[in-house]
Amino acid sequence: MTRSAVTRLLVLANVIVYIWEVATGTDFNNNESLLRHGALLGTLVLQQGQWWRVITGAFEHAGLAHIGLNMFALYQLGMFVESVLGPWRMLAIYTIALFGGGYAVVFFSPNDITVGASGAIFGLFGALIAIGVRLGARGRSLIAQTLPILLINLVFTFAVPFISKAGHVGGLISGFVAGLVLFAMRQQPAAPVAVDTATGEHTEAEYLPPEGAA
Repeated sequence: MTRSAVTRLLVLANVIVYIWEVATGTDFNNNESLLRHGALLGTLVLQQGQWWRVITGAFEHAGLAHIGLNMFALYQLGMFVESVLGPWRMLAIYTIALFGGGYAVVFFSPNDITVGASGAIFGLFGALIAIGVRLGARGRSLIAQTLPILLINLVFTFAVPFISKAGHVGGLISGFVAGLVLFAMRQQPAAPVAVDTATGEHTEAEYLPPEGAA
């Protein structure tokens, strides 16, 4: 599988679902319309067993700006994580964070109607911090680059209404834990690269362990 293939497929899947939402007449300002299309509502998961909403809600978005910002972040962060950990570990982190963020909404904000990939995307932020922690001194530059962007996003999370605080924090924690575990289990990629999260440019990864290191 080529580098960043999983990231590109995840972006494509989100875009396809958004096109389906538009084509089927979703009213992004109407809660009932969002729920009919699979939005997450914790009470429906807890009381009626509609657990699938944790997945469908994470692939739906509430407007063009919403999906545009999320897909930009997913592409930048996903390429980086995938280049370091490989496609399947990247997919595992995204999936774990998706469920972690979703079930945080279910248990801590059960009355909130939630859509969007941002919980899983926060999981990628958490994974980047975890990679930096695992690398020790070599990972300090990665943490220093990631932490300010993460803090800005957390400020927006708690300052702006209608953003899922539980989903973002749940995804972040899940992604961090998954990143710690999966980085320790990884094998060194054949041609490791780093991706500048601002430009998407690939460079040699100076902070990665030597060939064959755990």
